[in-house]
Amino acid sequence: MGMHIGENVFLPESTWIDTPFCYLISIGDWCGFGNGCLILAHDAQMEEFIDASKIGRVIIHESCHIGARTLILPSVEIGPRTIVAAGSVVLKSLPPDTVCAGSPARPVMSLEQYLRGHRARLKVRPKFPCTDFANGELSVQKRAEIMAAVADGEAYLMGGFTEEREGRGSTPRTKANS
Repeated sequence: MGMHIGENVFLPESTWIDTPFCYLISIGDWCGFGNGCLILAHDAQMEEFIDASKIGRVIIHESCHIGARTLILPSVEIGPRTIVAAGSVVLKSLPPDTVCAGSPARPVMSLEQYLRGHRARLKVRPKFPCTDFANGELSVQKRAEIMAAVADGEAYLMGGFTEEREGRGSTPRTKANS
């Protein structure tokens, strides 16, 4: 139907895409979406009043990560390597290399600041290999270990992106374009 979806995109079935106008939507490589996102390329809210609906492009560049239940409205561009927090409403374009949140979504920090904080916490917080979670079932003992690890803060699952890049990940992703 004309929509561009890049390689290795995670787009859950719960994502609602504006099908009649999907040719106006472009999603770059290595993007990921949380459950329940909405991507709109048209807005008919004013139709009763002015007998017109707005349409516009939605461009989501490569390596963007869109949190669950985020609403993306027409005529926006989300810059490369941008993280949008869950529940955000994207009314206006967002710059590259940022972490954005809110309604309306706006930058709250640079991607580098965000990653610097996580890198520092990775040095002191508990870590678990993502392969422990590959089959989706954990032993009672492993669950207790994780519960203890997060009792006073977060823990980290390690190696998931490496698994995805090497084709062993469990996240269903789009295939390479032919």
